[in-house]
Amino acid sequence: MPVGILHHLVLAGVLFAIGLTGVLVRRNLIAVYMSLELMLTACTLGLVAFSKQNNAMDGNLFVFFIITVAAAEVAVGLALIVALFRKRGTVRSDELTSLKN
Repeated sequence: MPVGILHHLVLAGVLFAIGLTGVLVRRNLIAVYMSLELMLTACTLGLVAFSKQNNAMDGNLFVFFIITVAAAEVAVGLALIVALFRKRGTVRSDELTSLKN
């Protein structure tokens, strides 16, 4: 049984749903951040699947840019999380209420 675009898109949809559930349910900022990265990976997988279906390299080229942006995002995001932990002593999103008022 050959692996087609439907298999890739179902996998991407499942990964995106898992990531979305993690963003909505989790309160730990690191777990939320990992869930966001999972959602980005699911979108990248869908892009590659469509690129393969159309026999074009455009999607694969965009993936390299997405990976580059994701690497920069990880560096900045983790630096912000570490700075919040040093200042507040917690990484739980429901306890960070300094911008609420």
